[in-house]
Amino acid sequence: MMEHLKGLNDAQKEAALHTSGPLLIVAGAGAGKTKTITHRIVNLIKQGVSPEKILAVTFTNKSAKEMRERIINEIEKNAKGQNTVPFVSTFHSLGVHIIKENSRLIGVTRHFTILDESDSLSIIKESLKENDLDPKQYEPKKIKGMISREKGKFTKMEDYFESATDYLPRVVARVWKSYETKKAKENALDFDDLLLKATTLLKENLEVRKMYQDRWSHIHIDEYQDTNEAQYIMSKLLSEKHKNICVVGDADQNIYSWRGANLKNILSFEKDYPDAKIVLLEENYRSTKNILEAANTIIKKNKYRPDKNLFTSNEIGEKISLHEALEETEEADFIATKILEIVDSSDSNKIFDPEAFFGRNSGDKVGPSDTKISSLSPHFSDVAILYRANFQSRVLEEAMLRYNIPYQVLGIKFFERKEIKDTLSYLRAALNPESLSDIKRIINFPARGIGKVTLTKIFAKDTTELPIKMQIKIKNFYELLEEIKENISHNTASEVIKFVIKKTGIEEELKNGGEEEMERLANIKELATLALKYDNLENGLGVEKLIEDASLASDQDSIMITDEKPEKINGIKMMTVHASKGLEFKYVFVTGLEEGLFPNQRAGESKSAEDSEEERRLFYVAITRAREKLFLSFANFRTIFGSRQINSPSQFISDIPRDIIERSDENPNVKTIYI
Repeated sequence: MMEHLKGLNDAQKEAALHTSGPLLIVAGAGAGKTKTITHRIVNLIKQGVSPEKILAVTFTNKSAKEMRERIINEIEKNAKGQNTVPFVSTFHSLGVHIIKENSRLIGVTRHFTILDESDSLSIIKESLKENDLDPKQYEPKKIKGMISREKGKFTKMEDYFESATDYLPRVVARVWKSYETKKAKENALDFDDLLLKATTLLKENLEVRKMYQDRWSHIHIDEYQDTNEAQYIMSKLLSEKHKNICVVGDADQNIYSWRGANLKNILSFEKDYPDAKIVLLEENYRSTKNILEAANTIIKKNKYRPDKNLFTSNEIGEKISLHEALEETEEADFIATKILEIVDSSDSNKIFDPEAFFGRNSGDKVGPSDTKISSLSPHFSDVAILYRANFQSRVLEEAMLRYNIPYQVLGIKFFERKEIKDTLSYLRAALNPESLSDIKRIINFPARGIGKVTLTKIFAKDTTELPIKMQIKIKNFYELLEEIKENISHNTASEVIKFVIKKTGIEEELKNGGEEEMERLANIKELATLALKYDNLENGLGVEKLIEDASLASDQDSIMITDEKPEKINGIKMMTVHASKGLEFKYVFVTGLEEGLFPNQRAGESKSAEDSEEERRLFYVAITRAREKLFLSFANFRTIFGSRQINSPSQFISDIPRDIIERSDENPNVKTIYI
């Protein structure tokens, strides 16, 4: 009886057994929220709810993939005979799904292009120039950010245009209008449109809204504290009919307000759903008692949060290590040597001598792909280095190279490589010839001798006055796109990639180049390998799904999809604290704990109480990534943007109980400024 709920604690079981009506699961870090959602979904199926009636939404492809696999595994074990599965997706993938099914109502075709950040910025820049505005004076990235925030708030361009009264908002309104016009011509949407358009359709079209409400009777929303206004409205509209909405989240892990995440969404859930059941998951299965004590003490200082206290049955564990460095290079060296100690101590008790071990000369540098290190040291992948800002990675990378430590920087995406974007642009342009951004990218790769003036005439559909030879080149190019489109409809995704590489001349162009070109060709061939997982989808759907997944890949997903296959590499992971959310490691280093850096404080800007609380939540997220050992470090001097600064230790350090902190060996060159 209830075999499918075995292994759940009382709180998790309570959540899994609640099958009707609104449910809020407040899940602390490491409290098993994915496990709870999975078992709740399986329980719904066991109670007679058809799997296709269940929707589960999360934020990254990585977490959606993990949840989908867990659900399928549990269904196979506990609900045999089911041949369908719940719809598990990210918010943006759900938006794409809704838009594609209703494209004619939204004014795009099914094969619309999803613009990436660089393509969006390029169109913003063109829109600035169209409005006689200098992109050097009005930074495109800033304008794009302002538009993005408004879309996240569920603000339509027309409404913003009417309400803009001050100078800068009026500039943004003009650019936004041109931006939307240009996207419409290209049959393209940006990342924010995927939520805004889908949610607008659900809100304004009763027939469409009822269709999806009938399709999904039970809605699950993960990481609810990270939802923006558009996602919040979408969730509410989808669950409006049945009210069977289960949201999972933790106010203490709300760290994305700069992306529009609204903490009030989770704090006001009981107000939105007065009959909601609330379940607290407070037992942590990840970290030691000392790490949890630090986390609980840190986060209790925040006021905008429901009270909860994480606890664990895990061992007390080691104390939290604190290292004070003279400057950032010494901090990085300390981290590198400590990593070598950790890795070596797992294999022997002898003192580690890196130079003897590697037979290394003082000037030698071995890169992160060094196979000798990987094969001899099986525990580098247990280690993560976290930092507040991306610029901090440079000095840390240099230290890893000096000490021959294999590493991976999270955030460098496979799909952002030029050669990969070029190849995917051929696919997108074949399916959507109106995508000017894609045409511009590939029309001269490989080189065809088509210049900017000719390109302008192509976009204006005014090529009749061009020389006959040029008209033939243009005709051949568009015939090539037609040929690729035909190939897409009849072949698997991996075969299409191989066809594109050969037919376009990309392979010929790159294989006759130098080492760099050969590496780029190898990356494109890796794309064909990656495409194999889409080969089970027929009639061009495999290519569609590949393009969609590439467009929606997040910084966390990049840890799984790069040419180095980082999930298999035995190297340490380096990333910002924001990128670490949802991950866990045996050993975690949190670096740069200095006032002004972490907590972050931009020069000349005052920080609101809400901002200060978010920085504290960010630190809470950082330390709760650690399972067994946590290292904290700061530097008395750090060079930032070419200026050497004197720093005081982060206030967060003094918030941690002294009896669970141990100092590293005192450095005689450092004057201790933390007691």
